[in-house]
Amino acid sequence: MSTVAAIDCGTNSIKVLIGTVRDDGRLDTVLRDSRVVRLGQGVDRTGELADEALTRTFAALDEFAETIRRHGVPPARVRFCATSATRDASNAAVFREGVRRRLGIEPEVLSGDEEAALVYAGAIAAQVPRPPEPVLVVDIGGGSTELVLGEGDRRQAVSLDIGSVRLHERHLHTDPPTAAEVAACVADIDAQLDGGGIPLERTRTVIGTSGTIKTLACGVLALDSYDREAFDHAVLPNAATASFVDALVAMTVAERRALPYMHPGRADVIAAGALIWSRILARVPVPEHVVSEADILHGMAAAIGR
Repeated sequence: MSTVAAIDCGTNSIKVLIGTVRDDGRLDTVLRDSRVVRLGQGVDRTGELADEALTRTFAALDEFAETIRRHGVPPARVRFCATSATRDASNAAVFREGVRRRLGIEPEVLSGDEEAALVYAGAIAAQVPRPPEPVLVVDIGGGSTELVLGEGDRRQAVSLDIGSVRLHERHLHTDPPTAAEVAACVADIDAQLDGGGIPLERTRTVIGTSGTIKTLACGVLALDSYDREAFDHAVLPNAATASFVDALVAMTVAERRALPYMHPGRADVIAAGALIWSRILARVPVPEHVVSEADILHGMAAAIGR
């Protein structure tokens, strides 16, 4: 077995996973942690990473680097991947240099296709036995949403430029959002899905991962906290999720923040992410979906261990 560390830096949050990869490729999680840093603050509008966003992200990365050192993971077994916000930023070189100084490794800026492939690999590996195919894996990030439809060794993947932070900044300016703002957000989502090229009507199993989807699962399950054991592998009715999304979007930020499972750094933008999830579920022919704790981090960590 080998000990590895994977860091995923997205538009809204930065996450770390330390685990051991068995000889058969299975991953045992030793530690998992995350920070909401909003790296993508304003990127959709300005095209660059804000100084305060870089400061927040580097502070979190300093913590993660110390944690990785304490667990004795050598740099050769550490992988750092950045996704949507860094793909879109004109000053991404500043970010990459900050990562190199803290971790001693070269950060990877994933393409949308690479991100989608890792999301799928992480989520599908955790499903035992393998569910009915085609399997649709969905990851809703702050800046982009990955959709992967897989059947056997074949995959169709797309990374759409819609995410919780990006759409919140574009459309949802009122607290709570107005009906017109919600309608504009939904129209943006539907246009992206219409042009995404993924035949969602062929789906037989839906697996949702990412913080937005897992937080929504907590709400559907009426949990008293963000309980990974309670929502991991949960099978939830699409109709119940859609109903909860409607209620969540109508709340104020303060009301969302008061929910016992809501991360305070997610409360303002989750309405946009929730609308993305609701619109995807409305297009699939199956009545329920699976929630998975395994995500892009698991795909990254398993790849390091091979």
